[in-house]
Amino acid sequence: MEGLPLGPGAHGEPVRDLQRRLTAAGFAASGALGTYDPETQQAVRAFQGNRGLVADGVCGEETWSALVEAGYQLGDRLLYLRSPMLRGDDVGELQRKLGALGFDAGRVDAIFGPDTERAVKDFERNAGLTTDGVCGPDVVAALGRLGAMTAGPATVPGIRERQRLAGQPRQLLDRRIAVGNLGGLEVPAIGTARALQDVGAVTTVLDHTDRSRQAHEANDFEAELYVGLSVSTDGCARAAYYATAGFESFGGRRMAELLAEELRAIFPKDAPEPVGMRLPILRETRMPAVVCHLTSVDQLVTQHPELAQAIRRAAARWAEEPPIP
Repeated sequence: MEGLPLGPGAHGEPVRDLQRRLTAAGFAASGALGTYDPETQQAVRAFQGNRGLVADGVCGEETWSALVEAGYQLGDRLLYLRSPMLRGDDVGELQRKLGALGFDAGRVDAIFGPDTERAVKDFERNAGLTTDGVCGPDVVAALGRLGAMTAGPATVPGIRERQRLAGQPRQLLDRRIAVGNLGGLEVPAIGTARALQDVGAVTTVLDHTDRSRQAHEANDFEAELYVGLSVSTDGCARAAYYATAGFESFGGRRMAELLAEELRAIFPKDAPEPVGMRLPILRETRMPAVVCHLTSVDQLVTQHPELAQAIRRAAARWAEEPPIP
């Protein structure tokens, strides 16, 4: 949408559209229609927190995209593989239902990609439906008939991730790791990549300002782990990993826990906590990923050698102690 970001002081039709979408998502703003007042800001914060985004009360591209996706429920539209790929809560619900039935739609990222198309075709074949990979009324009805069987978490992608991690080498030698500079942190990112190279890892530093593009670059690099560095915009330090309703990245969570533990010794007053989030960089990377948010640019820049060594130690432990399948 034009006019983004929207924040306190904004007026007009874009704000009214934002308020309508917030209300539809269950986060009604009680203030004046068309004015980005404190009530609207609080509703945005509540929505962001619920969606696993940075809760800064400003509606930027990430928040707006999440609001648009929240407007779709399974059955509202045909879901199929196309370019650009379809995104929305309806896709996420489809992935969870398929995963609960044992059909591997990949991680629950609410993006209709090739894995989801294959899972839909497998389900159609097993249900005696036309095998075209399109989730339309017949597929939705068949899933509905199964009822409680589709209500559980998407267990298949989680099990697959644990099995994959358990089968990988127990060291960083020749492991492919992408280090992301998520805003003015080129020096810490380069230092982190060099610290990982010192123990044999194969690294790349990603600097693209578009988070989705950076995720695409990490995927093209075939990284086995992604570590992003960022300055917190809401005053909260955190080590974020990908998690959504019914699914979390076990490898990402494990790395976030280890990273938070290592960083507490360096930044005792700004110790990050591991937290599941749905940031685009975490959602769209195909490998376990973590973003380290610290609240001070000075800490990230002046103490980058200590930060780099903390990330190296956490990554080494992550390789040595994978989640048990």
